Amino acid sequence: MSEDANASAQPLIEHLVELRNRLLRSVLACLLIFLGLVYFANDIYSALAEPLLSVLPENASMIATDVAAPFFTPIKLTLVASIFLAMPYLLAQAWGFIAPGLYQHERKLLIPLVFGSGVLFYAGVAFAYFVVFPLAFAFFTAVAPEGVTIATDISNYLDFVLKLFFAFGLAFEIPIATVLLCWSGATSAQQLRAKRPYVIVGAFVVGMLLTPPDVISQTLLALPMWLLFEVGLFFARFYVSKDDQQSSEA
Repeated sequence: MSEDANASAQPLIEHLVELRNRLLRSVLACLLIFLGLVYFANDIYSALAEPLLSVLPENASMIATDVAAPFFTPIKLTLVASIFLAMPYLLAQAWGFIAPGLYQHERKLLIPLVFGSGVLFYAGVAFAYFVVFPLAFAFFTAVAPEGVTIATDISNYLDFVLKLFFAFGLAFEIPIATVLLCWSGATSAQQLRAKRPYVIVGAFVVGMLLTPPDVISQTLLALPMWLLFEVGLFFARFYVSKDDQQSSEA
């Protein structure tokens, strides 16, 4: 192998080693948090189930249809919570890996996006837990037919709330998506403003699909999505693609 080939292969090996080290640190961080929380696994699940338990009828309760579910379901939730709590460190590791390959001005623009994406995702999860869950579960229990005993399986409940957490977390990333679309040149803030009526209708459609069929919960999701879209439009003017910037300067 020639010296040029050895020189080109060496940086690749160094990048792979660095990637491996950062992945190992990320896994170790999640594992340490998991070991610190696993003792409180049942308490964590009880806190997650509180929005449903608070609206169940007096004689209703949650059940476990699988023999091992009372043990594995809280453990699964604790593992997800460990990754959730370790997310800032995981993002820092990812940023430390990609930042050396960026220009200085790109770093200055991306740092707020990376930080903002994490904050918005946490905000979406908190909004789902404190606002959407009480309304949704109260609606579901209120419309149950007479004579039907509500007994939710703990595994199904965990899967349901995790899907909603993920959906609302992604929904709250709308400002980041708006900024990235404008920065990449796929669209512009002016074009998005012209399509505002369609965006508002789309927000209410998404709210209808992700929430129970009542006007209150649909509006509680649609309005934040619309407001977050407007926030994205505001910050998009600071992230202009190179082609648009050169044309404006010309």
